[in-house]
This record gives sequence, structure tokens and C-alpha cells, in this order.
Amino acid sequence: MTTDAPSRTDVLVVGAGPAGSGAAAWAARLGRDVVLADAAVFPRDKTCGDGLTPRAIGELERLGLREWVRSHTVNQGLRAHGFGQTLHLNWPGGNLPDWGSAVARTELDDHLRTVATKSGVVGIDGARAVDARLDGDRVAAVVFERGGRDGERFEIECERLVVADGVRSPLGKVLGREWHRETVYGVAGRSYVTAEAADDPWISSHLELRGLDGEVLSGYGWLFPLGADSGEMNLGVGTLATAKRPADLAIRPLMQSYADQHRGDFGLGDELRRPASALLPMGGAVSHVAGRNWALIGDAAGCVNPLNGEGIDYGLETGRLLAELFAEDGDVDLSVVWPALLRDHYGEAFSIARRLAGLVTVPRLLPALGPVGMRSDLLMTLALRWMGNLVTDEDRDRAARVWRWAGRRSIARDARPPFS
Repeated sequence: MTTDAPSRTDVLVVGAGPAGSGAAAWAARLGRDVVLADAAVFPRDKTCGDGLTPRAIGELERLGLREWVRSHTVNQGLRAHGFGQTLHLNWPGGNLPDWGSAVARTELDDHLRTVATKSGVVGIDGARAVDARLDGDRVAAVVFERGGRDGERFEIECERLVVADGVRSPLGKVLGREWHRETVYGVAGRSYVTAEAADDPWISSHLELRGLDGEVLSGYGWLFPLGADSGEMNLGVGTLATAKRPADLAIRPLMQSYADQHRGDFGLGDELRRPASALLPMGGAVSHVAGRNWALIGDAAGCVNPLNGEGIDYGLETGRLLAELFAEDGDVDLSVVWPALLRDHYGEAFSIARRLAGLVTVPRLLPALGPVGMRSDLLMTLALRWMGNLVTDEDRDRAARVWRWAGRRSIARDARPPFS
């Protein structure tokens, strides 16, 4: 849906993925005039595993979408395969929901955008943000382009700007955003495949991902059921890399090899549809995430879990947290408040997660430690909780305390802490 663009608004949100649509919906519900703009025309696809962890489910429930999500598919946990073992690990619950789901991003993002417009947001699609007009240290307006460089150009003035334009964040780059690759980042590909196990109540991850020559790679493969109605699974592979140890592999042949290895186990079809790949900044490895009246959220701010590649939950969370800042009285200086809030919520967890993920990129370490870990249900249950960042601020049990203790010590040793 394309709406004529107003000339100004209280809150301008650029990017209508989960982060942007969530931020827009919350800002509108909290009384602000909001415009939500995206370069694509919806519905549109997005490279993603489509998985919704309990952390993401909790945010969708806050938006009132519990029953909508449950009408798609529900999973009870992770089935972990690798090094001769298969473990069934239930979602831990606690202060988060005890179930997960998976919804194709083509549908999820379109629905979240509709939720935003029903909350009073003005939606504009097919409009690419190409520049920003500054007034001192504030963004006064964003310049949009329709129909390519020779097409229409227009401005929308705003009091506050939310930058939610994804992993590449072209508008973020205009404003000075920089991605640092000395810490771990992800290289991932996904596809869709018909599957007899499309209604499997478990998501499957193969932690012993092997390359085309049989070598163990620093990553994992996944098969996420999308429900009986779809008859499909989201099939993908992801590997970890750093500037010192870059990933040197062909993602699409690796996905095909992974599908061939597990075709019989899941009743997979022959064709991998709509293959796509992406690079993922992770663990807050982004600097200049905010200015006087603007802020980056979600993938644009590097809010992706280094241990499992999950970003939908952080997108929804950061969108809500920023909208709540907008509801406060006074003119909040986001250049100070927003990086501090991100570090408070995610800094310790992202620091230890990217440190652990970086170790996986060291040759021969995963083949040595993987078999030991997979022999312990207790260790893998803890790993599921830590890897999925399913530890909330309210959790006070021993596993939560250990995770926070490790995070504090990790961030103290970081040459560049998250979001700095």
C-alpha cells in the first residue's frame, strides 16, 4: 500500500521490517504521528531463517499477535544434531514463553506493517531514503527517491528519525554508521524446500556442518518447519567469520549439499526455491548508532545474536525500547541515551557471545570440542539458553548469574565494546 507522503511528521521510520514496523506501531500507540517508509513494495521477501525464538514470541505477544502466530506453526524446542548425537532440547520457558514458531518473512513483515498502519501509522512503500538534510546536529528531513535516480524526489521533515533499514543500512551510512569486522560476523544463505516433516514440532540444527570436501565448518545448518499448510521448511546454512579468518565458501552449493545429506531424514523435495544469501553484522559491532534526534535499531545497529544469527527478537525489542524513549517528557539526546541503553540491555551478552563465536572460527577447535558438548544433555540445555540469549533481566538462577558474570568480564576486555 502506497500513501501520499506528508511533508512532516513527529516520528519518521525508515525501513518496514520487524524493527521498523514494531517501532512505528509502538510510537503511534504512544500518541505520536508516525510515517513508516520502505524502499520495497510490500509484500516483499527478506533473506532470513524465519525462526521465531521465545524472545521474539514475547515481543509479538506484547503487540497482541499471540493467536496470529500460533495459527501458523508452534515448535517446542531445538533438535540438535552433530558428532554422532541427536538431542531434543525444550525451550526453557521461565520469564519467556515456552514455545517458538516460524513464519516466512514475506508474510511476517507484511503483517507487522499492517499492524503498524492499523495503529495509525502512515505507510509509504517504494520510496528509498537516499540522503538526510541536517540542521546543526539534528536530522531535519530525509530525502526520498521513487523510480530510480531520474524519478521523483521528495522530503519528509521529522522531529525524530528511526533508522531500521537493515544490515547494509544505506541511510545509516549517510549518517556515519560504521560496521567493524574485527569481531565475528555471519555469512548465511536460506532457501525453501517441500518437506514431509513440514509440521515437525521441533526446529532442527545440525551443528556438525561439513563443507563440500567433508571438512567441519564454523557454523551450522538448519531446517525450520513452516507448518502443514505450507508443506515447506526453511533450509539454510550459516558460517562465522572475522576479518582475520574470512569465510571462503560458496553458499548455494553448500545449501544444496546440506539438503542432499538430509533429504531422507525429513522427506525433502529436490528443488531449493528462492535461494538467497547475506552478510550479517553481529553483536553490536557497529559504531555511531545515534545522533541528537535519530537512532539505528535492529539489524542496522548490529543487533544480531552472534551464536545463532537471530535478529527478529532484537529488532522488535529495540523498536519498542526506542518508542518508549520517545514517549518520555523532554527532548532526549539520543546520541548519549541510545548507545548507553543498548549497552545496558545487550552489551554483556553480545560481548561474551561474539567472543565464544569467534573461538568457533579457530581451525580444529570445533571438531575437538563439539563431540564433548554433544554428549551432555545438561551442557547443551545450558548452551541452548545462552546461545538463544534466553536469559532475561528478571532471571536470578545460577545459569543466568554465570552468563552475566561471564559477560561482565568479557566486556571489560573488549578493545571495542558493543555499540562503540
